[in-house]
Amino acid sequence: MPLVPGGKRVVGPAFTLRFVPVREDLATPESWGKPISTRAAIEAMPEGCVVVADAMGVPSAGIFGDILCMRMVRRGVTALITDGVMRDKTGVLATKLPVWCTGVAAPASVNGLTFVGWEEPIGCGGCAIFPGDVIVADDDGAVVIPQNLVSEIAEQGAEHERYEAWVVNEVEKGVKLPGLYPPNEETKKRYEEYRKKR
Repeated sequence: MPLVPGGKRVVGPAFTLRFVPVREDLATPESWGKPISTRAAIEAMPEGCVVVADAMGVPSAGIFGDILCMRMVRRGVTALITDGVMRDKTGVLATKLPVWCTGVAAPASVNGLTFVGWEEPIGCGGCAIFPGDVIVADDDGAVVIPQNLVSEIAEQGAEHERYEAWVVNEVEKGVKLPGLYPPNEETKKRYEEYRKKR
């Protein structure tokens, strides 16, 4: 869910990050300066991407705080989505980076996770995410659209939105729901006539 509701809908290609269970020999503050680190991954993030981080749903280790989120903002990142938690909530909010997560925790990522890589297939929130998949997120949550389905989903989604807007208008006029939503044959004909006039 969004860290703060009421934001705008975001869309962008997935830039994936992957954490695994903590390994005390690898998950240390010193690891933050290594070539495979969250810091290095941030420097590889392209403008306009939506960062999707597989944090395995760990509720006790905040994967990012205000400084790293501010750097993402400066790099032009559109949003951050994780099945984990954040830290430094007040500072993260001040960056204005839209964030979707499962909560907030004070301990840093190395207290429960080891960062192992970026731009590879991950699992996040029970979904398979591949780099470049299209992510759409709003107050209802986040969804992933596989790259090869983007055109089809965009076309069908736009049509579905048009139909539902028409249904809302019909309901406001007092039309009863049975046969309207979902539509029966008569309703389909009325909708097609409406579409021809637009």
